[in-house]
Amino acid sequence: MNIQYYRHGFNLVELMTTVTVASILMAIGLPSLKSLQLQIRAKSNISTIQHSLQFARNMAINYGSRVTVCPLNDGKCHKDWQAGYVIFLDSGTSNQFDIGDQVLKQISPFDSNDIVQYNRLAVRFLPDGLASGTNGTLTYCPEIHTSIYSKAVIVNQAGRVRYSTQKQIMCKK
Repeated sequence: MNIQYYRHGFNLVELMTTVTVASILMAIGLPSLKSLQLQIRAKSNISTIQHSLQFARNMAINYGSRVTVCPLNDGKCHKDWQAGYVIFLDSGTSNQFDIGDQVLKQISPFDSNDIVQYNRLAVRFLPDGLASGTNGTLTYCPEIHTSIYSKAVIVNQAGRVRYSTQKQIMCKK
């Protein structure tokens, strides 16, 4: 009886060819994955911003109290929106977290490479839902200020929060 042993596996030439083809395909595919990741991150974060602003407006109406949305530093609002922000019942000094104020929600910091800007210090919703005096545009730019995936949310005087329809949104340097 003649038993033959078959060798299974790859020889060196086949292995090198496979590794080369895989490397070329990865070099072509990875840049598009990066842009997909930026696009998804921008959509997710601007959605979080829009929902949290709508939440703040609803809480102002429900509680019948002023609600402020801003990044806090030592209990006072400041302009570093990239570091995250806090939504709180603002019953004391405006744009300041006092002893009697209550935190409703806290949004964690955004990616350290991203740019988040608002043209005012804070968004403040009055008990009737108006955003008088704090209306503006909050922009989100992933990684660079001229990103094609930049998004914006607009808060009008009446307190309505909506996505911007502008095609090219830029953050200030």
